[in-house]
Amino acid sequence: MGAGVRVAVVGPTATGKSELGLALAEALGGEVVNADAMQLYRGMDIGTAKLTVAERRGVAHHQLDVLDVGEEASVAAYQRHARADLEAIEAGGRTGVVVGGSGLYVRALLDRMELAPTDPAVRARLESRLAELGPGLLHDELARLDPAAAEAIGRSNARRIVRALEVIELTGRPLRAALPEQEYVAATVQVGLDCARDVLDARIEARVDRMWAAGLVDEVRGLADAMGRTAARAVGYAQVLAVLRGETDEASAREATVIATRRLARRQMGWFGRDRRVHWLDATDPDLVERALEVVARGGQPPETAPARRTLGS
Repeated sequence: MGAGVRVAVVGPTATGKSELGLALAEALGGEVVNADAMQLYRGMDIGTAKLTVAERRGVAHHQLDVLDVGEEASVAAYQRHARADLEAIEAGGRTGVVVGGSGLYVRALLDRMELAPTDPAVRARLESRLAELGPGLLHDELARLDPAAAEAIGRSNARRIVRALEVIELTGRPLRAALPEQEYVAATVQVGLDCARDVLDARIEARVDRMWAAGLVDEVRGLADAMGRTAARAVGYAQVLAVLRGETDEASAREATVIATRRLARRQMGWFGRDRRVHWLDATDPDLVERALEVVARGGQPPETAPARRTLGS
């Protein structure tokens, strides 16, 4: 596959996307573009499993550490900046390798996607209702207006519940209708990583153990006073912040982080599993890099012959 053709590594958390993306970039003569919303934040390293500079092995990585933790992440801003990164990589005759599990960010970067409008007044009103009523009642409202969106988002994801209600109010259409048909901006091959549910659950628990051992609590303590709403809601960070506020103990927060990460993985798989363009590979395959390179080499495979939708454990 020639330089300039885009490759994306997607799928649920803890499947090894960062490592595979790095290996593909090395093999293809490419550079990595991050598509994990929380890895945009400076200082949020341990809890997001961000590769260190040394672990990147000299491969250029883009869209890492571009936001302060007090800033609100914006899909529209990400789309603009990440697309500019991909275009610059391709202009230099290299391959862009997109890596991440934030589904909307991946779509915004790779697909022809005009983002739904926003309105600060509507958003502020919904945020006020969120503070008054809590996410559960707003989720009930979303379930009445857009059952599919409510099922995909879940009752505890306050930020996405508010955004879905905002889109519905401004467009008069369900959230899913605001998303475009799946059509790449440029030729792209998506490689998805999946594994059996029990294997992934064990990987998630091991990852949380490593994060705690690496100093996640101290990392969060150093960021706590500056964190805005988006950063403070990140899995792992939200649970440690509860410890620092005296609302729970570390052991409980650790277990809550494992549970929340497992839920995140299910949501990610629900998102990516609907995209029939994704070529799924077993994350535990000892020859994973070679298998992924084979998929990239067969980049012209028509979508209708691609593997069917996957679910965790299938």
